[in-house]
Amino acid sequence: MADRPAETPSGEGPATRFPEARPASARRAVRLALVIGALGVVFGDIGTSPIYTLQTVFNPSDPHPVPVSTQNVYGVVSLVFWSVMIIVTITYVLLAMRADNDGEGGIMALITLLRRWSSQRGGRAAVVLAALGIFGASLFFGDSMITPAISVLSAVEGVKVVEPSLGDAVVPITAVIIVILFLVQRRGTAAVGRVFGPIMIAWFLTIGACGVAGIADHPGILRALSPTYALSFLFGHFGIAFFALAAVVLAVTGAEALYADMGHFGRPAITRAWLFLVFPACILSYLGQGALILDDADNISSPFFLLVPDWGRWPVILLATAATVIASQAVITGAYSVTSQAAQLGYLPRLRIAHTSESTIGQIYVPWINWLLMVSVLTLVFAFRSSTALAFAFGMAVTGTITITTLLFFYVARAKWGTPRWLIAIGAIVLLSVDLLFVAANLTKLVHGAWLPLLIGLTVFTVMTTWQRGREAVTAERARHEGPLRAFVDDLRSGELSAVQVPGTAVFLNRGNETAPLAMRANVEHNHVRHEQVVILSIETEPVPRVPADRRIVIDDLGYADDGIVHVTARIGYMETPDVPGTLAMLNPGQTEGQLQLDHASYFLSKIELLRGSAPTMAPWRKRLFIATSYITADAAEHFGLPRERTVIMGSHIEL
Repeated sequence: MADRPAETPSGEGPATRFPEARPASARRAVRLALVIGALGVVFGDIGTSPIYTLQTVFNPSDPHPVPVSTQNVYGVVSLVFWSVMIIVTITYVLLAMRADNDGEGGIMALITLLRRWSSQRGGRAAVVLAALGIFGASLFFGDSMITPAISVLSAVEGVKVVEPSLGDAVVPITAVIIVILFLVQRRGTAAVGRVFGPIMIAWFLTIGACGVAGIADHPGILRALSPTYALSFLFGHFGIAFFALAAVVLAVTGAEALYADMGHFGRPAITRAWLFLVFPACILSYLGQGALILDDADNISSPFFLLVPDWGRWPVILLATAATVIASQAVITGAYSVTSQAAQLGYLPRLRIAHTSESTIGQIYVPWINWLLMVSVLTLVFAFRSSTALAFAFGMAVTGTITITTLLFFYVARAKWGTPRWLIAIGAIVLLSVDLLFVAANLTKLVHGAWLPLLIGLTVFTVMTTWQRGREAVTAERARHEGPLRAFVDDLRSGELSAVQVPGTAVFLNRGNETAPLAMRANVEHNHVRHEQVVILSIETEPVPRVPADRRIVIDDLGYADDGIVHVTARIGYMETPDVPGTLAMLNPGQTEGQLQLDHASYFLSKIELLRGSAPTMAPWRKRLFIATSYITADAAEHFGLPRERTVIMGSHIEL
């Protein structure tokens, strides 16, 4: 009989796991499915930017309004086109998406790469840039709060174009939609994800078609595609153009999503979707809106919806609302992902995470973050009450994240690929000059709302860095209390520590193989008992998304092959969820000094009570913040997948 390829646990053979083993038609179908999936998840934010970008640029209530004139309209539309081209197409699609961490993208992936290199080479620059990256990730939380508010508000504001008397209902309708959006998060996106792609395809085809109709009335607007209009507007009318950049940047909101979601859909699918549908549709919409404003300056009140024929406005309002909900869904899911990765890397406490899909990696729900975001988004809606007012705050979060990503990318390009310094210098000067120009323009809106994402970013950054420092201090103090693991095992072996051996298997979770678990030490020293089989298990999070099976388990007999005590190190990636019983089931009885009785095993956890002491580990206010943050830590038994009825928690206290 011919050998058969081994099947995967899910029952998939090589034809479903490896694209090259599939027929050409199947490969094309998979590529098409990935493109449609990317359209439904990745491009919601940037794809809804045409709703409010030009409206905000020409907003007459802006502290620095852009006068409506033919020259200014051409200049603004040209600036929008070339900003999207430089920041999204060049910086993200062509450059940044090539810098991945085992297929995963986003600013957290860059941070893990920098952390890996700084630990190997000890470079101070990498440490500083990693800290800067953490601030960029912190700004993303501000983005996650502002995006649902501004996106849904801008779509619902379309009702004022059709029926002005409904203007007072915009905020309540927006609030209801947002509440429903966050209430259904716990159900996950798997059920509705299949319809996201077709909805966004309909959205992009619709806004592209409306743009073409506007261009047909004023085909001269196509001249705005020339960079000469952008440059002449920027340098010829710098006093106007500079302040306009604070609103022009809204055209590139969501660029980070292209990079962050690369691990789910792959660079080719995202690139194809962007170049062949999203980019052309958005630019056609901007050109059409520019033509509409040239036709009548009063159209600046809502150029996106006024571009739509009267008979189609209600359907487009409903489609826009659906598209903005998808945009919000994408950024909310992104916040869950960043939170999970930050917790795995030690920047946030362990939070309760629910996986909402049995088949799709990365579809998670973090309740604490969900409710925090909902309260924050509703607060923004009721405080700002319009998308134009929120736009001043939105730009700061976007430009900050983009600039930091660009900076980190060039460091990675030099460190990982050895790109020549002269080429790095040219690219960095050009792209960072564009990014920093946008940052400077948004700083002029500081008192008008740009302070908000900075405040959110600084707050999250402070919490994350405080947790990292406090965790290191607690780990060091805990190691002092625990004492060396091998010396503890030697004392048990020699009889210096007397303990009655009882039948069964005990599993002690520990931070590493250097120190003895506090729970095990307490069990021996106070209860004078130890189990026949003892597994000391350490979960190590690697700076990669997923760890292959052949590198996952390391077993150490701690110097004795017949005492029933072994140490097991289980390595997981930062995108994976720990599963202690599942990990133990993978062990070979020959390596664990006997068959583990996992059906009746007892699991021991050490619970630490933190007290504020006088040691100069951190400033007093940071100690209070660290202890307060520790209260949101998820239940360890649930996090590690332990059977609650067989889990024993033993307490101790540590002064910080």
